[in-house]
Amino acid sequence: MKSRVDLALKCPSAQPGMGDVQVLGVVSRDGPEPRLAYLDEPVAATPEILELAAPVAVSEVFRLSARCEEKRCTHFDGARCQLAVRIAKMLPEVVDNLPACNIRRECRWFRQEGRAACQRCPQIVTGNPEADARLIEVAGMPEGATVPGPFNGMPGPLPRVPD
Repeated sequence: MKSRVDLALKCPSAQPGMGDVQVLGVVSRDGPEPRLAYLDEPVAATPEILELAAPVAVSEVFRLSARCEEKRCTHFDGARCQLAVRIAKMLPEVVDNLPACNIRRECRWFRQEGRAACQRCPQIVTGNPEADARLIEVAGMPEGATVPGPFNGMPGPLPRVPD
């Protein structure tokens, strides 16, 4: 068994096309704001699973996790995920107890920001077309930008920085 330090960290807000993509949960719209309903066990994000989101964007139905791409991601500053920093500092807690998350052991956000990230995580909807100004700021998107996203199982543009 690998030690905690040896495990590759996972991004809990991934896009299709990233490495080792899994479904972290399903976006529930039963309340006034979308919330993540975490899956008990990881499920591979196969094309067949992602197609279940049609006709809407995959990110409107599923939240995905994948291997953290570190320097290939615009949120990574070389040492830390700045998206996790912004989530922990700028968003309110939405749960008191840590959600039953199937990637916590390997989650970059948890490893980096601890409990604060987990208490805010259920409100994160990757590529949320209904995001308000605060969520867009937390996401690090330029003012007036539209939310890119995968549609019908096809990956949208993944923000990357040059190697």
